[in-house]
Amino acid sequence: MTESQFGGTEGVPPPNYPPPSNYPLPPQYPAAGGYSDPSAPYGRHPITGEPLSDKSKVVAGLLQLLGLLGLVGIGRIYLGYTGLGIAQLLVGLVTCGIGAVIWGIIDSILILTDKVRDPQGRPLRDGT
Repeated sequence: MTESQFGGTEGVPPPNYPPPSNYPLPPQYPAAGGYSDPSAPYGRHPITGEPLSDKSKVVAGLLQLLGLLGLVGIGRIYLGYTGLGIAQLLVGLVTCGIGAVIWGIIDSILILTDKVRDPQGRPLRDGT
């Protein structure tokens, strides 16, 4: 038997107690809750540094893929391009869904590959 089985402390990590509530953070760490940039509440683009949109490219791309069911334009309406979304819906109705499928697939690819920005010109953020 080893000593740690009889109450010794060898090989046993110290307990992980949280620091007291009045314990100051070391100066190299940001304040609790992380860094907050008021000009970019949803973060910044990792390459260009531009503030990100509040709209998600994944959600917009998946909504645009509803064009496969004949409901093209929903992703554009979600992004704020209401006129273009309604135009896509009308083209889908006029072409009996053929135009909707083609336009929906192409537009969803453009959205998911960062070729589309929100109406304010900000890049779409990843995730939901």
